[in-house]
Amino acid sequence: MKLSLRFQYTIAYLLMVIAILGLLNTYGFSMIYDYLETNKEHQIYQEASFLASNYANINASPENGILSMEKQATRLYSTTGIRLWVVDNSGKIITDSFSELTGKNIADKDPEFLSKQSTKGMRPKGIVKEDMLSVIYPLTVSKETRGYLVLMSPIADIRDEAMGYIDTILICYLLFLGLTAIILIYLYWRSVAPLERIGKNAHEYANGHFDVPAAPIRGKEQLAVASAVKYLAEKTHSMSDYQKQFLANVSHDFRSPLTSIRGYADALIDGTIPPEMQEKYLKIIMSETERLSKLTSNLLELNQFESGGLIVELEHFDLHQTIKETISTFEQRCEKKRISLELLLDGKQLFVEADQPKIQRVIQNLVDNAIKFSHTNSVIEIHTTRKHHKVFVSVKDHGIGITREEEQKIWDRFYKSDRSRGKDKTGTGLGLSITKEIIDAHGENINVISTEGVGTEFIFSLTLWEE
Repeated sequence: MKLSLRFQYTIAYLLMVIAILGLLNTYGFSMIYDYLETNKEHQIYQEASFLASNYANINASPENGILSMEKQATRLYSTTGIRLWVVDNSGKIITDSFSELTGKNIADKDPEFLSKQSTKGMRPKGIVKEDMLSVIYPLTVSKETRGYLVLMSPIADIRDEAMGYIDTILICYLLFLGLTAIILIYLYWRSVAPLERIGKNAHEYANGHFDVPAAPIRGKEQLAVASAVKYLAEKTHSMSDYQKQFLANVSHDFRSPLTSIRGYADALIDGTIPPEMQEKYLKIIMSETERLSKLTSNLLELNQFESGGLIVELEHFDLHQTIKETISTFEQRCEKKRISLELLLDGKQLFVEADQPKIQRVIQNLVDNAIKFSHTNSVIEIHTTRKHHKVFVSVKDHGIGITREEEQKIWDRFYKSDRSRGKDKTGTGLGLSITKEIIDAHGENINVISTEGVGTEFIFSLTLWEE
């Protein structure tokens, strides 16, 4: 089961609250109690040492210093809450801060009590009911023990003081929890809530509602995610439009020759076309068939580029020889249109490192494109230039040219400018797209320079092969 971030934040917050409360009431209380108990014990020892020194100055038995000890006991209890017993050697209590146990003998109830130096959480059995922190300090004169000082502080008082500290800490912690809750809510509002809005936008885009505006987000990271989602939606939208346009173009380019072929075939079968005209229309049918074959081949080639990526097999070959062999296939077309091909080659040989059949296809497409859109009695110039470690190939015509708006569209599949449709009867609109795919696969560049009504020049680069 997938948990929402809101639920995870809430659970994490509650676990933190429970864990800290548990630590404060266990480990925290234990540490504070131990600290207070140690301080209290130290305080009692200091008081016992002070009282014992006064007794030594009196230099008498406990009975002789009883008046002084009673005053000390009263002072001690009123200022520190420490209860004082003065006990003689036999265990009899001579002085008690409360005066209620004076005359009682500790040895009768707990004979081992006076033999201890200090006790924590224990009391003289049968004499004191509550647990005490007790210190037994001997009264000595001339190295002779003449009695004992028993100073006691209730354990409950130390526990209550520790709980007081814990309560103060808990109050501060509760205030801190409130502040933390506000901070977490703010962080949730700034981090998680925008993600929810981005998710809603993504669902809207997935359902085809591309006009939904981007979620209003301020955070830098969330804004980057929202922008990425919006960009993906726009690309999906454009891809959807492209697919629709692609199918429409394919359908149109297939329907037109198929309609011609069927119309002329029906006319030939039913005898509408006289025998002396049949050869003419059979040639038209063959031309349309070749057009369909070319279109199918180009589509299969583009599909291969997209599915597995264009694989380039590099080899070194003479580019000039490849150009000469390629343009020789256009002699008849050039003669019909009275177009001359002018070669301006850099040296007799020029070796490059590339995929020879694919570069030959590039030259074919560019020369074919130049012939289509050149004026009659014009020249097509093919240049090669070496510069540093690159070779630049230029195919320049003197034809109708390309507008600035069309320059970025000519690489799109099936694109044909409105002005060229009348001239380009057999084109598929895929030649330049395939050309750019091949050059990109080589890691090279192809650019176009054109002036409307003057002509167009395509320039692409290749890697110079150096032995």
